[in-house]
Amino acid sequence: MKKDLLSIDDLTSDEIYLILDTSEAMREIGQRPIKKVPTLRGKTIVNLFYEPSTRTRTSSRSPRSGSAPTR
Repeated sequence: MKKDLLSIDDLTSDEIYLILDTSEAMREIGQRPIKKVPTLRGKTIVNLFYEPSTRTRTSSRSPRSGSAPTR
């Protein structure tokens, strides 16, 4: 599969089935009391955000004051 998925039209039927099968397995993991994946044992997962998020900025504003939070 390609790195970026912009449209389902870009996928083969095998790739679509792979995504659906993977999502089913991940759903089962999400229903466990301990939600850990053995494949990731001993690894650190990090999300990096290089651009400011409009959603975060607007959702963290005070609803009463309408002002943005301080940085």
